[in-house]
Amino acid sequence: MSRRAVQSERNLSEELASDILAGRYQPGDFIPKEMQICEASGLSRTVVRRHLAQLVDGGLIERISGYGSRVREVSEWHILDPLVTRWLSRYAAPNEEIQREILSFRLSVEPQVAMVAARNASARDLVAIEEAFEGMARHMRGAGQNEARRLHSESDVAFHVAIYRATHNIVWAQLSHILRPSIDLLVVESNSSARDPDDSLQRHRDLMEAIRMRQPQAAFHAAYAVLEGTSHALGLKHEHHDLTPN
Repeated sequence: MSRRAVQSERNLSEELASDILAGRYQPGDFIPKEMQICEASGLSRTVVRRHLAQLVDGGLIERISGYGSRVREVSEWHILDPLVTRWLSRYAAPNEEIQREILSFRLSVEPQVAMVAARNASARDLVAIEEAFEGMARHMRGAGQNEARRLHSESDVAFHVAIYRATHNIVWAQLSHILRPSIDLLVVESNSSARDPDDSLQRHRDLMEAIRMRQPQAAFHAAYAVLEGTSHALGLKHEHHDLTPN
C-alpha cells in the first residue's frame, strides 16, 4: 500500500466524522459515494467500507441501498459511544441539543447517585473524591493556560466518576465508565465558560462534604446545584426536576 493510501486509511473515518460534526454535511445530506472516496483517497473499496461502518455503528450515517450514505439526525447519534463522544469533543462546535440532552440525563441521575454514595462510600472512596477535588482546586488558578485547564477538567471528571463508584453498585460503577466521555464533554465546555470558578469549586466542595458527612439529602441537593452551575455556564435552559429525594 502506498504512503498516501496508508495515511488516508488512518485518517478517513476521522475526516468524515469531522466533516459531519463541523456541519459541512447536515442531517439528510449524502456524503460522497464509496467510489468517489476510493478515487480521492487511493483506498480500496473494502477499506472504505470498513471506515464507513464505524460511522454507521456510531449512528452518524445510514447506508441506503442504491443511493449511498446519508447523515442521520442528531437525535439518532450514539452519543454515549466512546468513539462518537471523542469525535464530538474533537471536531464539533458546541452543540446545544447534545449538551442539553446529556445535562438532562445527569440532572435526573446524579443527585440520586450522590445520595447513594453518601450512604455507601468507603474511606478509600472518600480519598478518591477528595484527591480529585484537590486536583480541581490546584489547577483552577492557572485556568487561562491550556495545560492547567486540561488538568482541571480531568480532575473534575474524576471527581464525578469517583462519586459513581462510591455507590458500590455495580451498575452505577459500570455506567460511570460509559458516561465518562459525555461528562468530559460538558465539563470541558462549562469550565471554559464559567464566570465564577470559585463558586463552581465551592459547589463541588459542598457535595464532597455532604458525602463525607453521610448526609444523603444534602448530597442530593448539592449534586443538583453542581449541575445547575454547569447549566448556567453553558447557557442552557432546562426543565426543573423534582427535588424530592427518593
